[in-house]
Amino acid sequence: MKNVCNVVQAMKPTLLMLVVQVAFAGVNIFYKLAVNDGMNLKVIVAYRFLFATTFIAPVAVILERKKRTKMNWTILFQSFLCGLFGGSLAQNFYLQALSLTSATFASAMANLVPGITFIMAVCFGLERLNLRTTSGKAKIMGTLIGIGGAMVLTFVKGKDIEIGTFHFNLLPEKGAHPQVKATAGGAKTVMGALCALASGVSYAFWLIIQAKMSERYPHPYSSTALMSLWGALVSIMFALFVERDWNQWRLGWNIRLWTAAYAVLIVGIVVSGIMVVVISWCIRMRGPLFASVFNPLMLVIVALAGSTMLKEKLHLGCIIGAVLIVCGLYMVLWGKSKEMKRNNQLVPAHNTHEDEFDRVEVVVRDEVEDKSNQKERDKNGEKVSGDYHEDRKLEQNSHVPSQSNQGRDDENSNNTVFCT
Repeated sequence: MKNVCNVVQAMKPTLLMLVVQVAFAGVNIFYKLAVNDGMNLKVIVAYRFLFATTFIAPVAVILERKKRTKMNWTILFQSFLCGLFGGSLAQNFYLQALSLTSATFASAMANLVPGITFIMAVCFGLERLNLRTTSGKAKIMGTLIGIGGAMVLTFVKGKDIEIGTFHFNLLPEKGAHPQVKATAGGAKTVMGALCALASGVSYAFWLIIQAKMSERYPHPYSSTALMSLWGALVSIMFALFVERDWNQWRLGWNIRLWTAAYAVLIVGIVVSGIMVVVISWCIRMRGPLFASVFNPLMLVIVALAGSTMLKEKLHLGCIIGAVLIVCGLYMVLWGKSKEMKRNNQLVPAHNTHEDEFDRVEVVVRDEVEDKSNQKERDKNGEKVSGDYHEDRKLEQNSHVPSQSNQGRDDENSNNTVFCT
């Protein structure tokens, strides 16, 4: 029984990351259904961050009330940028790409984020190319392969791949909403690819700004609450400015209600709240690389669900492009992990040698002093004054049983070495 518990405990991070990816895949499916029903994309994003703020703000107040760093204008501005790029812009661009293409296409393009982040980090001086190292070459090659896969995914169709279908279809027979058919042919795919790329760039901006903000404000719940608050404010203002029809904000007994229940309540509370905590726990237990390698699993789930339940056609070019993007993702992650291992090995090794040198220096110095003291005692005939004998006798009677003078000298010598 104990072995079974140990196995379950060891598998807990893996199982939790599987649950996270299934939840993210469900988000894409429900988003696609809501878009097909005609629900305004900006309204979805506004609802998401509104509910996320309502949930995460009290959690931040309760858990980080006593240890929160004092707020200043720099932290407030950084949180606004996080809410703008990582919240409103990233989600609006992503949903626009989802409406113009397919759930599989948008999920595949989302795997370009590590490569885009690497390029932007190099441009801002936060990363080095390191062309002479294996890790630097791997990150560059992975980024190029991912970009090539995105181009194949966008411009190459090829033969249709039939996976199969169920007896039920989640999409209505009447077809897609006019906002989904607004753009036709290859122009729709190119526009969707540009929106997906813009979403990746916005998300990469958020990662860089979030890293800077964490140095000044290392409180994950409070920073997430601030980001959700700014994201909600920007998204609501943008949605009200673009969409004046109040019927778009109304949730009836249709797919919009289910989307609000899942993509708003579940995404806003579970995905944007609880799932962030789960991912943070998995990163703390197994490291950031462990959490990143599960990202392509969402692509597989969305591709299977889209082909079987959403009438999405899988083309050969789509599969090849997705495979190239995933391969590029893993190359970038492998290069980053190799670089982190090298950096972690250099610092502890240097400190260890310094500590060993200090210990050897102390022991050798004590031994030399002990030998010099022994020579002086030999020259003086190892004679000790009467006062010294009386003091030693008092110490002997109060602490240690009778011992010879030589034993006391040896004990004194040993204590000198170890106490130093």
